[in-house]
Amino acid sequence: MSLLVRHTPVRSLYDLVSEGSAAVVIREYSSSFGLASRLLAEPVRTQVRNVYALVRVADEIVDNPDPFLEREPRATMLDWLQDDVRHALQHGYSGNLVVHAFARTARATGIDDALVKPFFDSMRSDLDACTHTRASFDRYVYGSAEVVGLMCLRTFLAAPDGPTDAESAYDRLAPGARRLGAAFQKLNFIRDLADDHDVLRRDYFPGLEVDAFCDRDRDLILDDIDADLDAAAAVVPGLPTSSRRAVRAAHATFAELAARLRATPAAEIRRTRVSVPPSVKVRLAVGALRGDRR
Repeated sequence: MSLLVRHTPVRSLYDLVSEGSAAVVIREYSSSFGLASRLLAEPVRTQVRNVYALVRVADEIVDNPDPFLEREPRATMLDWLQDDVRHALQHGYSGNLVVHAFARTARATGIDDALVKPFFDSMRSDLDACTHTRASFDRYVYGSAEVVGLMCLRTFLAAPDGPTDAESAYDRLAPGARRLGAAFQKLNFIRDLADDHDVLRRDYFPGLEVDAFCDRDRDLILDDIDADLDAAAAVVPGLPTSSRRAVRAAHATFAELAARLRATPAAEIRRTRVSVPPSVKVRLAVGALRGDRR
């Protein structure tokens, strides 16, 4: 059960600065997301940036490449961040600008600890080298990506052009939002296969022998991702106009990345990071803006 959406006061200077800080985090860390987010209408654009900025900060804590930053300091920082988020969800304020922006969005749109806790649980599991089982993989993907999709869905439905019965719409659209988040996470796993295995000592895909990664492994993973993308595409028409084009652009970018990975030999994926060129991302965004479907 989500929290009741509360009245959001007029933005103070501190609110504005916190939201500006979140926008900087997104601009510097994610060119793909930054481009897609420009297709969101306000206030959804700012709210989604506020959500993703918190996600990026938590991710930076566990993935910071500094070899001298050991596990315990990372764990402490992650605990502090989660405690700060919980406090801000309750009181509406934080001395951390990104947390303040997130809490402001969460309280305005109905995001609560039922979504926040699984996210931090997944982030915490990344503090240790691990080889996932099917059960732990599903838990990780839910907490690290599917709940982020659900947080974004909350912001979409709270928009001025959102549905009258937001809870019914949420129940109907949530499976697709989860599947889009899952597809994004699995795409990151496959294209970051080398760094995750060789540097971070993480093997996400259950049963996959990374050193023996072959084209058949690639295709099985991408078949699963394509199924996620198909399920997500089915609910996009049900989104409010203020978010539909941006989600369509993100979906098109993920589908393009999946296609490029499928066309790349497994041995090359094992060595290099496949990506979608900026010019193609722009073309896909323009297509979404025009209402094109891929």
